[in-house]
Amino acid sequence: MAETIQAAQIQLIPAQQVAREVAARTAANGLHYAPYGDTRVAEADLTRMVESVPKAIADALTQKAYYFVPLTLGDGGAEIGVELGGETLIAPAYTVELGDRAVCHRNVAFGKSECVFISTQLMDDRFALAFEFAINIGHAFVDATGVPESFAELVWRQAEAQVKGETSHDAWESRSRALAPPDSMATKGRSRIDEKAKSSYIEAAFADAIAIYLLSLTVDFDYAELREREYPLLSPQALAERLKHIAAIFPPNAGYEFAVLYRRKA
Repeated sequence: MAETIQAAQIQLIPAQQVAREVAARTAANGLHYAPYGDTRVAEADLTRMVESVPKAIADALTQKAYYFVPLTLGDGGAEIGVELGGETLIAPAYTVELGDRAVCHRNVAFGKSECVFISTQLMDDRFALAFEFAINIGHAFVDATGVPESFAELVWRQAEAQVKGETSHDAWESRSRALAPPDSMATKGRSRIDEKAKSSYIEAAFADAIAIYLLSLTVDFDYAELREREYPLLSPQALAERLKHIAAIFPPNAGYEFAVLYRRKA
């Protein structure tokens, strides 16, 4: 557990100042990143996580820089006597008080670039940090490039076949809205497709699939670890189909391996 330090002893630093003063590194895949402060993350683990991003994905994120910091604070700082004025601030070390008001990440515009500040000390372990990073990558990539038609067709085919569960709360909710039940006799019993919700669903599912794929390249984990209460988890077979499709489009970088292993029933 991180050593507790009084919040008053920690000098919070504007996120843009951190971006100015801490030069971002360029990973082997071209992704820009930098650690700052007492992150409690081993250098080798951080490098391994960042370089798990396939170069084809990293190439679309050249205007992004990922800063791994102890804590990122938004407007919640005022509740502990820190006046933020709407500014994102960075704590170079952990305190209980600041930790209670910190956020997992915050995107901050910096010139023509966007810096993503990720709070490493809000994560319980390497798995949680890798997933937070991967989710950010997944959504940023969708924003930059959209969704490949082949993946969109695969996901929608699964939805129409009513495969069990989904990969996130956003995907689950938008899928439910997209496949709304018939609302009048005019539909003759057929489902009414909400095209806007369908588009949101496909984008969420693609971002999720990228995130889970990147996580699998960084750490070994049991799929059940992603389970949440708000929605049923997507069936393993359906997820494997999505991940294999992602791996075919974005093969792993050298030194990384993708594999789906099924647990045999006892």
